[in-house]
Amino acid sequence: MSQLAELASRIARHAVTDSRPQWIEGILVFSAKQVTAPMGSVTEPMFTLVVRGAKRTILGDHVFEHGAGKAAVVTVELPLIGQIVEAPFLALGIRLEPATIAQLMVDGGPTTIRPHEGPGMAVSDADEKLLDAIVRLMRLLDDPRDLRVLGPAVRREIHWWLLNGPQGPMIRQAGIADSRLALVARAIAWIRTRYDRVIRIDDLASDIGTSVSSLNRHFRAVTAMSPLQYQKQIRLQKARLHLIAAPHDVAAIGYSVGYDNPSQFSREYRRMYGAPPGQDAIRLQTMAIVQE
Repeated sequence: MSQLAELASRIARHAVTDSRPQWIEGILVFSAKQVTAPMGSVTEPMFTLVVRGAKRTILGDHVFEHGAGKAAVVTVELPLIGQIVEAPFLALGIRLEPATIAQLMVDGGPTTIRPHEGPGMAVSDADEKLLDAIVRLMRLLDDPRDLRVLGPAVRREIHWWLLNGPQGPMIRQAGIADSRLALVARAIAWIRTRYDRVIRIDDLASDIGTSVSSLNRHFRAVTAMSPLQYQKQIRLQKARLHLIAAPHDVAAIGYSVGYDNPSQFSREYRRMYGAPPGQDAIRLQTMAIVQE
């Protein structure tokens, strides 16, 4: 049995809920039987692998295509638009651990690396060594004792292969406390705790210890948007989730995510999702997949 075939079998066995991500002992498994409409979510730093089917992810102006055997890495919390474009779809993932990355960089010793200048997400082929480690981690799910004892070493190994793979330069930044990626991560955390308020970029730059020009340059490079655009995406994604549960309470939901002007909320929502809030919420309720 090939590595992807074995992973597909194990994901299908463990992902008992269709179309909703499940965390099992720190491993994300996902299964969907049909294609979906685009849905927004804020994705935490993590590594994911598509095992069957295909997915499209949009970050600002960047479009990423994930087919079977493709590994995706997200190194900061990013507001992404995801869509399953080929089904049945099976995928898995684990959280990236900055402390593990930092320790591996120390243990691995000095090495020549090229700087990473692109966004905080990338997709590439998963090689044999990475796939082998992932298969062994999934096998450990069959015995909690084995997973508890052996799992940490296999997770560390997966981080090592990622660190030395095509996305190594980007992943290394996640383990360096004063890197550009770390600065943007601090800015993202600051914005996410204030997404429903009026924010000043001067205050953000001052609080995280950098200049406004440096903040704007690095933030746009990593997230493909400005800090204020990032805040707007977070607001609208939060609003969309609330609207699924209360499609007729548009004005109150707009206010709850920081919009004092209902017409502005409706205008910006329609620009992002292609329909007014109430109409979009009703449409979402008829979809096969609705997830955060």
